Amino acid sequence: MSDDAIMARYKNDGEWGLMVSVDLGGCDPKKITSKDVITKFAIELADYINMKRYGDPIVVRFGENDKVAGYSLVQLIETSQISGHFADSTDRAFIDVFSCREFPPKKTAEFCKNYFGAKTMEYAIAFRN
Repeated sequence: MSDDAIMARYKNDGEWGLMVSVDLGGCDPKKITSKDVITKFAIELADYINMKRYGDPIVVRFGENDKVAGYSLVQLIETSQISGHFADSTDRAFIDVFSCREFPPKKTAEFCKNYFGAKTMEYAIAFRN
């Protein structure tokens, strides 16, 4: 479905929420291992999809297992949240945007891909009821 069709369904069918999950591969390691870049990303993504941020992004690095070690992100927005995890060892990023207000999921996914210089991207949407 196109972004326009998804947002129309969201409005017309009275869905409660919309979620996009974005999986990125081959990300620029300098970007996904930088707290400053990830923080700026959360702010710019919220602006890009016209969501009002609630507080500052929370960006924390942790993970004892090399497979999952990296930064995690939570940015509250007035209509829900943006979250993500950035895996250092595999140059991957896993980003979710959930809102009870419509937004363009494909454009959101492409924004994420471009921001982190990813070579691959997969995304999935879910209507929450």
